[in-house]
Amino acid sequence: MFARILIANRGEIALRILRACRELGVQTVCVFSEEDRHARYLTLADHSVCIGPASPSQSYLRGDRIIAAAEVYNVDAIHPGYGFLAENPQFAEQCRDSKIQFIGPDAESMRLLGNKAEAKKLAKKAGVPTVPGSEDVIEDDEEAVTLARKIGYPVIIKAVAGGGGRGMRVAHNEANLRSALYQARMEAEAAFKDAAIYLEKMIERPRHVEVQIMADSKGNTLHLYERDCSVQRRFQKLIEESPSPALDERTRTELCKAAVRLCKTANYVNAGTVEFLVDQAHNYYFIEANTRIQVEHPVTEMITGHDLVQWQLRIAAGEELTLKQRDIIVNGAAIECRINAEDHAEGFRPCPGPVDVLYPPGGMGIRWDSYIVPGSRISPAYDSMIGKLIVHRPTREQAIRTLQWCLNELEIKPIKTTIPFHRAILSLPEFIDGQVDTGFVERSFINPPK
Repeated sequence: MFARILIANRGEIALRILRACRELGVQTVCVFSEEDRHARYLTLADHSVCIGPASPSQSYLRGDRIIAAAEVYNVDAIHPGYGFLAENPQFAEQCRDSKIQFIGPDAESMRLLGNKAEAKKLAKKAGVPTVPGSEDVIEDDEEAVTLARKIGYPVIIKAVAGGGGRGMRVAHNEANLRSALYQARMEAEAAFKDAAIYLEKMIERPRHVEVQIMADSKGNTLHLYERDCSVQRRFQKLIEESPSPALDERTRTELCKAAVRLCKTANYVNAGTVEFLVDQAHNYYFIEANTRIQVEHPVTEMITGHDLVQWQLRIAAGEELTLKQRDIIVNGAAIECRINAEDHAEGFRPCPGPVDVLYPPGGMGIRWDSYIVPGSRISPAYDSMIGKLIVHRPTREQAIRTLQWCLNELEIKPIKTTIPFHRAILSLPEFIDGQVDTGFVERSFINPPK
């Protein structure tokens, strides 16, 4: 095991990695921006070092500064968390060139699976179903129009280097498509410095289901079952749960095996997620792979009892998975709500500011993952997610009921948060019955709940 690692992230995920390291007896170095200088979690690290001003482009996205800090503190490895540099193959190579272990997949696997067009080719090679669409990057608008006529509208445009819904546009006819292509390319260029896009048939009212993968460097790859992320807004996940209420056992088994097959074909090592769309007839289609730990990983930890972040560290340190697929057993149901500093009644407008009051819920099977404490200040410079509320109960019905009470108990003031929005979602019959899809939020809340 490593003696010391550097955590190249901030907020909730930095604290999550700190806790995993503490349990494994690994020393930690946390980097931080000037904006995060007074963050409470920094006091839990063995060392902390400022790497720049508030802007991510001058701090958390500066691989050179992070590597310099790692060298000064003589760390063995760097954990990137999620976001920022977590899926950046150049940063993974920088770590390797500096003889520092990157806690994640190698740059080659990251490039292969991180490029959606290439990942789709790999999925076909592995015998994993894919959504009908372009085989390669769309080079010009006429090519896109011709393909859309062939596969039929509606179609969805996606950024090759994309994630988080950026660079994605839906087109219902040719006029929509021509204008959306320009918008998607501009957004992709701004977000990823890569304007390349591709085209897919849009699956009507699908579920978004992802499979958690763990693989070691000895050739062992296993899945930790699925998470249903269908409750989302503008491609941003809001609620995640496992098991998916939409899957029968046959589909679940096939889906999980397909995810393992894809990762084996890619020679993938460490934690990853393979994402699928599932249509109303239970047909499933590969859409992308995430080469990192996910925000929603606690859902899987709660139902399986396995610490995914600790396994990330162990695998990166060269350890072999001691788990076999038969050891991964689903116990009960878990649901996670992402709590954001946003005003849902005003179009989910970000609401940075001070946190004077924080009263998190507690009890059996309840987990509150957050970096905020009374006295914290939510910065406008970063993502608005401030915490994750996760519950684990024997049944989905019990988990929903417990989560409803937890949302009533959770108090964060004076900033606006999405707590009332989640209360509204959990009271809707469609959610209670497990009958949601990726367009559910937009259809249900044309006028947001007050």
